[in-house]
Amino acid sequence: MFLRSLTIFVCTSVLATAGFAQVNTGNSRLNDKMPPETKPLASPAAMAAINLNGRAITIKYNSPRLKGRAIGSELAPYGKVWRTGANPATTLITNSNLKIGTLSVPAGTYTIYTLPNANQWLLIVNKQTGQWGTEYHEDQDLGRTPMTSKPASASQEDMTISFENTHGNSTELHVKWGTTDEYVNVTAE
Repeated sequence: MFLRSLTIFVCTSVLATAGFAQVNTGNSRLNDKMPPETKPLASPAAMAAINLNGRAITIKYNSPRLKGRAIGSELAPYGKVWRTGANPATTLITNSNLKIGTLSVPAGTYTIYTLPNANQWLLIVNKQTGQWGTEYHEDQDLGRTPMTSKPASASQEDMTISFENTHGNSTELHVKWGTTDEYVNVTAE
């Protein structure tokens, strides 16, 4: 009886070990059903960062792609608040008090939205943080400021947020996508 139990135990152990090894080497049919771990996100995480007057300003966002769609209708529809990115809400973190366009922004963490229109976009700085990008509460707005539009030299597939034309304690915050380039002046106070 003991010999029989030992034989069953050894056979079970060998089969279990072989099955485990097969799963881990990618030879199992189970792995064919699992999503690939290296599949890129449709809207990958991105970041824009700058130092003004020795103080850090960072914007964390996810970068959506055009994929043949049009800005103003299918993407970032005109007349509707847009999350200015994808997935989680776009986050502004500043260690300095800022003047963004006409808006005074104390040091802290905020969410950025935009209100796209055919003639002029508005940048919205919102006090609510940590939410999904489509969750917007106007009563949490710190404020809104007009953005300036300039023609893009070529269509851009990936939406980007960047700091450009930096001089001393001032820079421009750009939102670029397709042939859209909207920007606002930012000054560290």
